[in-house]
Amino acid sequence: MTTDASSLFETGKFNVTVLTGKAGNGESKPVLIVSPTDAGMYPVLLFVHGFFLQNKYYTQLLRHISSHGFIVVAPQLFSILPQSSTKDITFVAAVTNWLPSGLQSLLPTDVKPDLEKLALSGHSRGGHTSFSLALGHAQTTLKFTALIGIDPVAGTSKSSQLEPKILNNESKLDIPALVIGSGLGEESIIFMAPACAPKGVNHKEFYNKCSSPCYHFVVTKYGHMDMLDDDAFNLMTKCMCKNGKCRDIMRRCTAGITVAFLKAYIEKEAEYLNLIWSNPGLAPGELEPVDCRKE
Repeated sequence: MTTDASSLFETGKFNVTVLTGKAGNGESKPVLIVSPTDAGMYPVLLFVHGFFLQNKYYTQLLRHISSHGFIVVAPQLFSILPQSSTKDITFVAAVTNWLPSGLQSLLPTDVKPDLEKLALSGHSRGGHTSFSLALGHAQTTLKFTALIGIDPVAGTSKSSQLEPKILNNESKLDIPALVIGSGLGEESIIFMAPACAPKGVNHKEFYNKCSSPCYHFVVTKYGHMDMLDDDAFNLMTKCMCKNGKCRDIMRRCTAGITVAFLKAYIEKEAEYLNLIWSNPGLAPGELEPVDCRKE
């Protein structure tokens, strides 16, 4: 049977539902869960939202990913004002440790999480949180098998980085990694204000932190917030970040590449990722550059 990699940029075959609950041992916080409704066991993706954003802003993106056979767990890291970056890392570690005891009770009947196939992902500052956790800046009882940074950002400049300053040290990741960047994220639209994904602390530097196997795809004509829902609105999404023409294209690019990577390194189905890598034109938006370091 011929593999149709372009199908990953469209909604998958699984019906999905969006659920809410509380997660975390001790200090619990809201969590958004997007899950297939068909009975079965599914890999789990833990997703960390960006700075001053809400987990619900990513519902369309997460529904697309889940429709291809993944349970997505997206905690909300703060209620009103963002907390420190180190507290974010600690809390995401706590949610990870909660998964074995708490996730099953929030899922649809006969849907089971496969925590042996656990991936970690984050957008913007959430990408920094995810990379920091994968690099061991908090302890977890579960092991992540893959890492995805969606236009990750580590601060406002090289001289003003979030703690821990993971881009400054020599340590490298020891799990397969994917970094998706935005071509417009480096462009500021407010005079004298930093871009939403500034040069020196964005997807390029995060890709350099990765050891093989790792992949880097840049969606050229789209911005730092273009993977969010169409109706997601705050000052960051509308007034501070340069945007492309159609969020649907950026969401589909992000979701499709993410699913291809998860299939390759969690489900051991590498043909989808290989096809997109060798023929970036399969994506609905322009991908340039693309790069990889394989084993």
